[in-house]
Amino acid sequence: MREDATAGDLKGSKGMSREELLALPVSIDLETGNPALGLGRSKGYELAKRGAYPCKVLRLGSAYRVVTADLLDLLGLAA
Repeated sequence: MREDATAGDLKGSKGMSREELLALPVSIDLETGNPALGLGRSKGYELAKRGAYPCKVLRLGSAYRVVTADLLDLLGLAA
């Protein structure tokens, strides 16, 4: 996220609003995490597979889960 961007700017850029981000459960799937970071589906899965996703991702069988606390920290919304 740009330093000068606010959480409200995320919604206008196909992201998620601050309220939506703060209401997320402890972990989320990539389909939810990708838009919060402005990533498309393919790019998000590519980064997760390479271990280069911008925040912590857990691999559970064939599924990827984004750790919400790390996502919020990355976006500057951590409590």
